[in-house]
Amino acid sequence: MDFAAFLDRQIAEHAETVARTGAAVREPFQRLVEACLASLAGGGKILFFGNGGSAADAQHLAAELVVRYRYNRKALAAVALTTDTSTLTACANDFSFEEIYSRQIEALGRPGDVAIGITTSGNSPNVLTALAVARDMGLVAAGLSGRDGGKMV
Repeated sequence: MDFAAFLDRQIAEHAETVARTGAAVREPFQRLVEACLASLAGGGKILFFGNGGSAADAQHLAAELVVRYRYNRKALAAVALTTDTSTLTACANDFSFEEIYSRQIEALGRPGDVAIGITTSGNSPNVLTALAVARDMGLVAAGLSGRDGGKMV
C-alpha cells in the first residue's frame, strides 16, 4: 500500500469517528464544562490525572487552564496530578500504584472541586480508584475515555 492511500484512509476514519462521537458526547461534555465553570467560580479547582499518554493529556489540559487558552485571561485553578514524581513514586512504593492519584485527591481535593480522570480503556485501576475517592469526598468526578468507556461508565 502506498503512503498516500494509507493517509487518506486514516483521515477518513478520523473524520468518521469525530462525527460519530460529537453527537454522543455533546450533552455529558456540556454538563462537565458547566461543573468546571461552577467550581472555578466558587473558588474550586480542577484536578486532572491519567497514565501514559493520558498523563500527558492531563498535563496539557491543566496547563491550558492555568496559563492561557486562545486568549489572555485570569489564570484558572487546575492541577495535573501526574507531575510530582516524588509523590507518585513514594505512594507507589509505600502503598500501591493503584493509589497514586487517590492519595493526592485526599490531600488536595475539596468538596466542589472537579476530578477528571483520563483513560483510553476506561479500565485503569488507579483512575477508577481516584474517581471513587473523589465522589466519596464530594468532588464532581468525571472521566474521559475511549472505546466503550470500560468500567468507568
